[in-house]
Amino acid sequence: MLKTPPLLVVEVVSPGSKKIDYEQKLAEYKAIKIPEYWIVDLRNSQVCVLLLTETGYEATVFTGNQRIISPTFSELAVTASQLLSA
Repeated sequence: MLKTPPLLVVEVVSPGSKKIDYEQKLAEYKAIKIPEYWIVDLRNSQVCVLLLTETGYEATVFTGNQRIISPTFSELAVTASQLLSA
């Protein structure tokens, strides 16, 4: 078991894992206090950045040429399109 949770977890949604990535893993990551969780959804062409707060995760969705904002990695300079096409 991890003594310290990772700062960031990134999941890539597959057709069979959408419910797991958006619901089940969200609860699991909240329980172990992972501060930032990204869901890369190729089918919907979006990157969902979830930040852990006292009440749960707050989500921000990035698409197209929007620069992904990550408080954990503030120096990151990548757009949703760049990440989705990598």
